[in-house]
Amino acid sequence: MVCKSILALAAAVTSSSPFAYGFNIVLAGGTGNIGASLSAALANDGHDVTILCRNAFLAAAPGRASSDFGWLGQGFLEKHPGIKLRDWDGGDLLDIVGQDFLGWQEDTLTEADAVVNLVGGFTQQREMAAERIVRESLRVNPLALQITVGPKDDELEMISPGAYTTKVARLKQCEDLVSFNCANFECLRLEANRVEEECERIKELIYDQLKK
Repeated sequence: MVCKSILALAAAVTSSSPFAYGFNIVLAGGTGNIGASLSAALANDGHDVTILCRNAFLAAAPGRASSDFGWLGQGFLEKHPGIKLRDWDGGDLLDIVGQDFLGWQEDTLTEADAVVNLVGGFTQQREMAAERIVRESLRVNPLALQITVGPKDDELEMISPGAYTTKVARLKQCEDLVSFNCANFECLRLEANRVEEECERIKELIYDQLKK
C-alpha cells in the first residue's frame, strides 16, 4: 500500500510538470528587473538558471552596495535556490570587475539549453557583450538556443533619451550578430513598463523552442 501511494504521488508530480527534466538556462545581464522576474519564474518551474554578471559578489550582497552594478540580493537568492550567479567579463576585456571570471564559458555555456542576452545599456559595451556571447557559444555549444532582447525602437527615446540613431543601430547590430551566426535563435523587442508580461513571453518562447 505504501509503495502504491509513493508511485501515485510520483506520477502526480510528474504529470503536473510540463517537462520531464529541467532545462539549463543562462541569462547574461540578468540582474535587472527583467532578469530578476524571468529567473525567478524559470527557477520556480524547476529549471537551473545561471546569471552572468560583472560582479557576483556585489549582486549577491544583503544590501545594494553600488548603483554601478546589478543587484539581486541575498534574500532573493535564498528564496530561489535554483538560481546561481557567475562572474563573466561582459565582453570588455579591458574593464573586468569580477574576481572569478576565468572559465565562465565552459562553466555556463557548455551545458546551456538556452542563452538569453539581457545586457542593458546602449553604449558600445552592449555590442561587445553580444559578440562575446555569440562567439563563445559557437565555440563550446553552437546548438544552444540564443535569444537576444531589446526595447522597441519607438520606445527607445523614452527609455534612454539622446543619440537615437546610434542606439537603434547598436540594437540592430546585436540582433545581426545572432541571426547571421546562430542556427537556433530568436530576437525579441519588449514593451517598456510591462515587465511581468514580457517575462512570461520570453519564458514561453524558451519552452516552445526547446520542446521542438
